[in-house]
Amino acid sequence: MTTKSTREGFSTQTTDTQQQTPAALSAGYPVARTDAQAAQLGRRVRRQRPPKLYRIGEIVDYAGVSRQTIHNYTTMGLLREIRWTAGGHRLFDESVFGRLDRIAKLKAANKSLQQIRDHFARADEQYAG
Repeated sequence: MTTKSTREGFSTQTTDTQQQTPAALSAGYPVARTDAQAAQLGRRVRRQRPPKLYRIGEIVDYAGVSRQTIHNYTTMGLLREIRWTAGGHRLFDESVFGRLDRIAKLKAANKSLQQIRDHFARADEQYAG
């Protein structure tokens, strides 16, 4: 257990198991890491915001490629949908934009789609392993 003095002259006691954020440290407030700790402190835990998922129409708007291109790249394994909605819409995460940029650069370097697919297969293997 450690004691920390705040700007206002008060001191707070915190345990080493409590995670401290910069804002909490400057204010001298302990921050709960789990729901149980939050309940003990009388607070709710702020959960991490889920990542944004994009439908094909949003990708078309932002990336400047056609729906058919997205469909073809998904069929070929160059892009992967993260999940499907109950209505059958494919959802992609933010990494799709980086992959589309990389595909465009490889195509500009006169790489075939098979070579691009091999490139991503190697990159995905290295990332997984």
